[in-house]
Amino acid sequence: MKPFSRILVANRGEIALRIIRACRELDIETVVVYSEADRGAAYLDLADEKICIGPAPSENSYLDISKIIAAAEISDVEAIHPGYGFLSENPQFAEICQSCRIQFIGPTVENIRQLGDKAAARELALKVGVPVVPGSEGVISDEELAKAVAREIGYPVLIKAVAGGGGRGMRVATDESTLSGAFQAARSEAEIAFKNSDVYIEKYIEKPRHVEIQVMADSYGSVIQLGERDCSLQRRHQKLLEESPSPAVDDELRLRMGTSAKELTLAAGYRGAGTIEYLLDPDGNYYFIEMNTRIQVEHPVTEMVTGIDLLQEQIRIAAGSPLRYRQEDVRIQGHCIECRINAENPANGFSPSPGLITQMRVPGGMGVRFDSHVYAGYTVPSTYDSLLGKLIVHRETREEAIRTMLRALDEFVIEGVYTTIPFHREVLNHFHFVKGNLDTGFIEEYLIDA
Repeated sequence: MKPFSRILVANRGEIALRIIRACRELDIETVVVYSEADRGAAYLDLADEKICIGPAPSENSYLDISKIIAAAEISDVEAIHPGYGFLSENPQFAEICQSCRIQFIGPTVENIRQLGDKAAARELALKVGVPVVPGSEGVISDEELAKAVAREIGYPVLIKAVAGGGGRGMRVATDESTLSGAFQAARSEAEIAFKNSDVYIEKYIEKPRHVEIQVMADSYGSVIQLGERDCSLQRRHQKLLEESPSPAVDDELRLRMGTSAKELTLAAGYRGAGTIEYLLDPDGNYYFIEMNTRIQVEHPVTEMVTGIDLLQEQIRIAAGSPLRYRQEDVRIQGHCIECRINAENPANGFSPSPGLITQMRVPGGMGVRFDSHVYAGYTVPSTYDSLLGKLIVHRETREEAIRTMLRALDEFVIEGVYTTIPFHREVLNHFHFVKGNLDTGFIEEYLIDA
């Protein structure tokens, strides 16, 4: 029996296409909304219905709750899938869906509120015994308190927005003389980005890896963890390359991190797909930093190594079905690497490169997958993020995955806009990447021009 008859896709680009494909395989009709900037995009034709919801700026279209709810009501859908970004972690949107008797495909309103607040999520982690980075017990309201906390835990410290994400509202203070400026800058940026200036303080872990655990939970108390993704290759806190398994995680550490992730998910009474994010220090100690209450951009990495379709499972759970997998069913097989192909110019500080794609040749062959909505003749808009697609390879070993990815990158042709393809070639050929010697400062340390 199919979970829903008709779903509205409240997103755009490659994730909208990914949701449409998952629904089609489940025999679910889809209605996709779009802005004027996305009019004519090819993926719209794969939906059963398409509805324009406004002009290009996202606040007038993809972030306009009233327009999306109106589209859902006139198209008679049972559920809304928000994808990632935009309204995917907006508790008000989830609550309005609920009040309109439209199923929000994601966690509960309470889940989003509790876990979207980083200070509250940290408190929950402490309560259930999940390791956390030493830091303040809650929101830091003034500079004097910030200085006292920083002296107690020791410099360097990281000042973080409570409602933050994507690296915004984060500043490092190396000593007391830099704390005041970092504190004010983090609060100011948080207010602009999230309309919430609250911040807290953590010990700044030097040379960490960013390792996250994918979890999936149903409404009946069942939780599974699906292994880790290493997301250490970042520039200004933005992920550029992900892989699974992590070169730094052995079976014993994987079990401990996964068990902690499951305990936290259970304690939160969580439902749906989520990601527990950790920092892993050079000594193998891991620390909880946050939980993302949505499907992640990098979810295909987990799909490839587990063989589990996360989107379809997410939809089934939202419809009230129990998890179809037990923990013993989850097997990590082979190695997967994902490169985010962005319309950016790496030689010019990764500046955005919107424009017309005049030619495009996508790589293929054994173990190669490309999740994308773009094509020759597609115009990359300047209004949204620069993600063109995700090039994913899955092979038996990490060494084979690197070789296959390099071959695929060499085959890949996109003309008319700059892309990050040359940058990914440089990363995958780098001695330290090949050896698995990574941390979140890799790009700044070894690729100076980045």
